[in-house]
Amino acid sequence: MDKKWLPLTVVLGVAGLAVLTASLWPEEEKPPLPRTLCHGALSRQTAELIDDGKGGEVSAEEWESKGQGGLTVFKGCGVKRANPDSDDPRGIFNLIVEDSRNDPGPRKNAVPLGPGATGWAIPEEASATLPAGCAARMGSTAPYIRVTLLVPSQNPEKKLVDRDTAIRNNTAIVREAATNLARLAGCG
Repeated sequence: MDKKWLPLTVVLGVAGLAVLTASLWPEEEKPPLPRTLCHGALSRQTAELIDDGKGGEVSAEEWESKGQGGLTVFKGCGVKRANPDSDDPRGIFNLIVEDSRNDPGPRKNAVPLGPGATGWAIPEEASATLPAGCAARMGSTAPYIRVTLLVPSQNPEKKLVDRDTAIRNNTAIVREAATNLARLAGCG
């Protein structure tokens, strides 16, 4: 080999080795974005349980802020569906995660979430309380972290779905959200 090509060969060899190392280096595993919604609380499949009858691809708009009045946890998520006639997605439901100083208890005519979960569901709303210790793990001094699902389209007056289906869907969503958030916080 001609000595004048030696520096170029060395540089190209080092660059090739760097590219190979970078491509093989393990990265922190994160689930693909299309599989998780709402700060990792929901799977796309569960989020699709609620439909206003117009179809469309599911997406989410997530936000976080400091809670009010000394509370520190507030995360929100608006789940939307694509409109076939416009570029603006329409809101389907909101999922709110917040710390609370008190547990307000169930709403009138609410159905309990079932074994292993603390909370309730009605056709247009559901709420679950994360296990004890989650508030501290999430950086809150409040005793409770609540997950609240708000689904205005399932209001019984709109008659889009029957009461039992709405409650079953809300229960599945709020239970999955509470379970996943507790797992992410290391308290459930």
